[in-house]
Amino acid sequence: MNIITRRTFLKQGIAVAAGASAGLPAFNALQAAPANDPYADGKLVNCSPPPLTPGAFTIVVLPDTQYYSAGFWQNYNWQTRWIVDQKKERNIACVLHLGDFVDSSTPIQWARAVTAMNKLDDGHVPYFFVPGNHDYDRDKEGNWITPLSTHFPVAKYRDLKTFGGVYDREPESMENSFHLFSAGDRNFLVLCLEYGPRRDVIRWANEVVSKHSDREAILVTHAFTYTDNKRYDWAKYGHQQDWNPHVYGIIRNGVKDDVADGEQIWQELISRHQSFIFTINGHVCHNGLGRLASPTPDGREIQQMLVNFQVRPRGGDGWLRLLEMCPDGTMNAVDYSPTRGQCNESPLNKFSVKLASV
Repeated sequence: MNIITRRTFLKQGIAVAAGASAGLPAFNALQAAPANDPYADGKLVNCSPPPLTPGAFTIVVLPDTQYYSAGFWQNYNWQTRWIVDQKKERNIACVLHLGDFVDSSTPIQWARAVTAMNKLDDGHVPYFFVPGNHDYDRDKEGNWITPLSTHFPVAKYRDLKTFGGVYDREPESMENSFHLFSAGDRNFLVLCLEYGPRRDVIRWANEVVSKHSDREAILVTHAFTYTDNKRYDWAKYGHQQDWNPHVYGIIRNGVKDDVADGEQIWQELISRHQSFIFTINGHVCHNGLGRLASPTPDGREIQQMLVNFQVRPRGGDGWLRLLEMCPDGTMNAVDYSPTRGQCNESPLNKFSVKLASV
């Protein structure tokens, strides 16, 4: 069974009812040798990432680690160890985890995820994260629940200088959080929202962004941009875009389908502010890549990126996205795998964009 077939099962709700995952047997089948070249769309170069531009710093993106936690945990550990080792050389300011820590919400998979992420703690590298759909189970009433905040509790982060706060109606939950950091003489807000955020979560998010309107804002959520280089938009595209949050039958606290997809988040949050510079998400398979830039009503062009490497061999082949944030407002992106010792220099994996000013 290939990845697309398995993800189609998820879309139809077959695996969701059992905890948003098809489990380890499906995972094992997925890791069989692919029928086609898994890098036919790539341009792989045996090299280290490009040298850092003077005055720049790096944001590291860690997408969908679910298959690492399911079976290729060595890759996960290698990724976080490399990040710590490169902290000084690449001036790494923070790491963004895009959700799906695990494939099935089981104790062993969560333990593997915690072990890998703890390397960042030990190396004093700040990291910010969101839950993905695979990080959830269902309770007996059908509500989506996640042990995310058990394994990554608020108490662990509350006293860190980067910690801003969490959703005001769930003070002990890390499903929705915000973080503040400064680098390169610039001040940032990182807003981390749950998979298909609830409308009241978006209310809270608007308040957070308004309070910190002097900071460059980054949105991290699991589902936002799709591989067609458009935002998820259930009202417009329906099933033409696979795995939209609206198809999962999400129930939270007894309320059905109180979720927002990418277009709804854009309209109800991002377009209302003058401080967002980019959004980033994972979740989507196919080639796992997408990108667009859209103007807000005030004419600021916001970059939106999808990056998900789980479709590559061995759970993702250790790929990271490195975002070099330059003093002139340019963002240089390149995908690098410390396990392969390669950069992917295809136009989908290596590009430069000018970020909107704040």
